[in-house]
Amino acid sequence: MSLDTPTRTTSHERVTTSVDTPEHAGAGGARAPWLPVGAAMFTVAWGGNQFTPLLGLYRDIDALSTGAVDLLLGAYVLGIMPALLLGGPASDRWGRRPLMLPAPILAIIASVLLAVGSGSPAVLFVGRIFSGLALGLAMVVGGSWIKELSSPPFDAEADAAAGARRASISLTAGFALGAATAAALAQFAPLPAELCYLVHLVIAAASFVLLTRAPETHADQEMPGRFLDDLRVPAAGHRRFLFVVLPMAPWVFGCAGCAYAVLPAVMGDRTGSFGIAFSGLLCLVALGCGLFIQQVGKRFDDVSSARAIIIALTMTLPGLGIAALAARLVSPWLALVAAAVLGLAYGMLLVSGLQEVQRIAGPEDLAGLTAVYYSITYLGFFVPAALAVVSHWLSYPVMFVGGVVLAALSLGVVLMFSRKHLPSALTH
Repeated sequence: MSLDTPTRTTSHERVTTSVDTPEHAGAGGARAPWLPVGAAMFTVAWGGNQFTPLLGLYRDIDALSTGAVDLLLGAYVLGIMPALLLGGPASDRWGRRPLMLPAPILAIIASVLLAVGSGSPAVLFVGRIFSGLALGLAMVVGGSWIKELSSPPFDAEADAAAGARRASISLTAGFALGAATAAALAQFAPLPAELCYLVHLVIAAASFVLLTRAPETHADQEMPGRFLDDLRVPAAGHRRFLFVVLPMAPWVFGCAGCAYAVLPAVMGDRTGSFGIAFSGLLCLVALGCGLFIQQVGKRFDDVSSARAIIIALTMTLPGLGIAALAARLVSPWLALVAAAVLGLAYGMLLVSGLQEVQRIAGPEDLAGLTAVYYSITYLGFFVPAALAVVSHWLSYPVMFVGGVVLAALSLGVVLMFSRKHLPSALTH
């Protein structure tokens, strides 16, 4: 069997009666049926990133080292990974709604734990894992659900890239507003370690109610085979995934993490008592730029090449270069410029990678391959903790320059395979 045309054999048939059609999908957003799912993804992403600008606050409260706090930042990857890798196949088996509905509930549990655990690193660690579980489900199940709700018969007017674009915009908007709101409340409002989580509880509860009205798009399975067999994702062996998507994926959140987790710590001596607000500003700038470029990114997409990914990786190079200069000069102004460029790179990387994944995957592999993609992207969230450890031997400017070299190597691989191993549906 060719690696370019992976297939998935199953021993079960699908029930068609459990899929809602637009005519009987309920009152929830008949004109834009993807919106309730997008709202839930937005809310869960909000909860996942509101912790980020508070890293300095937790350093002060618990007297933790930068490396320890960065480890708490990356702890939610421990929740994301299993939710991604199990949630996708499970939603292929039992439908999108049963697997997506728990996401806002898990996000609520996470905010409760984070609100009460400001003085306990162990409670914060568990809360971050719950945030990861919620976000993993939202990314893989919600992303697949939005893709299907952005296609006929649910949306006959959407273009082929609408599903990826809507999913990435929902996530990025949530990441941006969650971080900005948390930073503003922690810097200027009472209860700096609790209030932002209480606000999120209200938003998450509202999104859960709205999500119950979204139409189901994926039938559950009659006479299903072994769930273990469902965990196989043959499309992950597709050569285009291996040589185009795999080299770029870790840079998605690698860029984001450098912009709003590493740079605020490096600028700590210059921002003083306004460190939390500055951290939130970097989040808002980076993710705002990412949100902007995701809305125009479809202009760069090309089904016959990896043009959008090439543009995105090219943006990574000056972003890391400016970050190196900002760290060398300890310049908050240059840090803002670096965050903007890295945010543009993040936004283009996220949406262009999703577009490639959705072209490679078949109907049986969409959620599974999306899960694999997101799992690899989130490896980039360990970059801040890794840099904090390596900083005992190398300076941050040197490490950022090293990042430029690694990103250039990734770009070289993608350039080599840009027009190769296209999915068979695109070559006929």
